[in-house]
Amino acid sequence: MDDEVASRLQPLREPMTDIKPVVVRRRRRGWMVALLLVAAGAGVAFWLHPAPVQQQGARGGGRFRGGDLGAQPVAVASVTQADIPITLEALGTVTSLSTVTVRPQVSGQITAIAFTEGEMVKKGDFLAQVDDRTLQASLHQLQGQLKHDQALLTDARLDLDRDLKLTSNAITQQAVDLQRATVQSDEGTVMSDQAQIEAVEVNIANSHIVAPADGRIGLRLVDQGNYVTPSDSTGIAVITEMQPISVLFSLPEDTLAEVLEQTHGNAGLKATLFDRNDTKQIAEGTLQTIDNQIDPTTGTVKLRAVFANADGGLYPNQFVNVHLLVRTLTGVTVLPNAAIQHGAPGTFVYQLNDDSTVSVKTVSLGPGDASVTQLLSGLPPGAKVVVDGVDRLKDGAKVTVPDNSAAPTAGAGSPAQPQAEGRGSGAAATSNTSAVNPGNAPAISSSQGQGSAGGGADASGDAGRKHHRHHRRDGSGNSGSSGNGGDTGEAQ
Repeated sequence: MDDEVASRLQPLREPMTDIKPVVVRRRRRGWMVALLLVAAGAGVAFWLHPAPVQQQGARGGGRFRGGDLGAQPVAVASVTQADIPITLEALGTVTSLSTVTVRPQVSGQITAIAFTEGEMVKKGDFLAQVDDRTLQASLHQLQGQLKHDQALLTDARLDLDRDLKLTSNAITQQAVDLQRATVQSDEGTVMSDQAQIEAVEVNIANSHIVAPADGRIGLRLVDQGNYVTPSDSTGIAVITEMQPISVLFSLPEDTLAEVLEQTHGNAGLKATLFDRNDTKQIAEGTLQTIDNQIDPTTGTVKLRAVFANADGGLYPNQFVNVHLLVRTLTGVTVLPNAAIQHGAPGTFVYQLNDDSTVSVKTVSLGPGDASVTQLLSGLPPGAKVVVDGVDRLKDGAKVTVPDNSAAPTAGAGSPAQPQAEGRGSGAAATSNTSAVNPGNAPAISSSQGQGSAGGGADASGDAGRKHHRHHRRDGSGNSGSSGNGGDTGEAQ
């Protein structure tokens, strides 16, 4: 009985033994794929982010590093003397000194247009003609009426002369006075006729439209054949004076005293115009006038500067940047703006010491321009201050300053110096090591790589990036860069 049951179960056990190895193989394959993916991800992360590895090696004082590993590469500049122009900047609008809209003074049809759009015209140049035939007819009528009234006046004067020659018995005094009044009345009539004739003559002259001022005439606003009247608001054209031209701009009321102090002697301050982006100079002129009141809503005062505009580059309503030169500080001690820092001590700079360390120096500053600022106190002339690489500096920090002149010489023409086994020393460095690495960090020999000395010729702002690229390319950090304090070299 047992043998029979065993014989029946035997076919069921055999398929199970065939399935088990297949499952095991699939599991192993999945683990292998997962391990490959993890290894690939780690490789990509190591390639894209080598900086942490570099920093760790630097902190630990790696095999090819000297003892001055914490030195920060910086760029320095000297405290010098220079001239500082004190300028006030403002946004201005180009404004014409004279803008005239040419409007008709009489009603009528335009029979002729004599100007070309955009041309320069002079005062008195013929522009357009309005039909004046009705005015000519009125003039003739008034001239006839004047002759009639002049004849009546002549007759009245003759009668008055005859009455005055007669004796008192022939004519009464009342008749003489009446005749004298008649003469005066006729004289008034003649004068009225003459005034009417003059008015018509003025209208006839106004029908011949001429330029009222010099300037550039704009687009034609009315075409030939249109009927115009003095009440038309558009007019015929607009004439704008272009040479000279002015610029209106506003300054804060706090700067008004400084400007008035320089203009009391009627000295025209120099005004320079730059384009909208404040990059390209387009004109130079002088300050003409200052407004007589301050705008209470904005706290500013308006000023007008005049420019010759000989090339016609300035157009009315154009936005420009105005630089008004108020005065010039001559031969003052100046400090680069890049060196100025603000923090808990106040306004301070990092001064470079002789032992390749930096010290925090509080300074007092005066006015300045876009690049330098006047130094009132805090540093002596000739002192060196850090202008680049101040991110991680503190008082007493060790720094290195790249030498742009000595580094290429060491990489190109200096012979390789012998170097002892172990840590590099000052004796194993090249002749320009002290200039490249003031922090006494051992430098690599010329035989270890020409690119290290060439890297020192770059600005300090690029030293960190070059060092980073060297590590990615080398992997071991052996390619030295003087901007990073110099790499020591063990004999390879």
